[in-house]
Amino acid sequence: MAYADYDPDLTAIAPDAATAKILVAGGFGVGKTTLVGTISETVPLRTEELITEASVGVDNLSGVERKTTTTVAMDFGRITLSQALVVYLFGAPGQDRFWFMWDDLSRGALGAVVLADTRRLDNCFASVDFFEHRGIPFALGVNCFDGICEEDPDEIRAALDLSPDVPLVLCDARDKESVKGVLLALLEHVMRGLAAEVSADRQPV
Repeated sequence: MAYADYDPDLTAIAPDAATAKILVAGGFGVGKTTLVGTISETVPLRTEELITEASVGVDNLSGVERKTTTTVAMDFGRITLSQALVVYLFGAPGQDRFWFMWDDLSRGALGAVVLADTRRLDNCFASVDFFEHRGIPFALGVNCFDGICEEDPDEIRAALDLSPDVPLVLCDARDKESVKGVLLALLEHVMRGLAAEVSADRQPV
């Protein structure tokens, strides 16, 4: 699947179009809501609430002190990659106290994007563990704020102990082309995995 296959102006979706569910996960304040809103062809559903004094001592605002709202349920968006494939994006809340929702949100997911902020890389450890332990394929999107990533991708991969086959893509959650690159990397990763499973099933016993 290449960028040329994507047409943001598609309006007619075939009645038998395949649909795919993709989660967008990561730590608190990493840019998940922004990513979903950037790529969604429809007005995204958001469940943001103002951060109040009740979150003091509960939510870790280190590094995101200027953040004034937080997702309390999920973000939801849609992107039509072709007349035959529609992708639904579910942005998961990042705070520890909302992780109980992740099992429900991940049910039936084709894969996931784990968004990382290199300034707070440890905040995405739990997301990586979640998808690894459940066997859900994922891609790591490193959100480069202001288009700058000072960390070496190989060092990021080593720090998170990522499998060599897991895509690691530098991106900007505010840029549509950049976000498309992450989603396409994930879909290609999923397709390679499915092809490998089919090949293994065909091997003689």
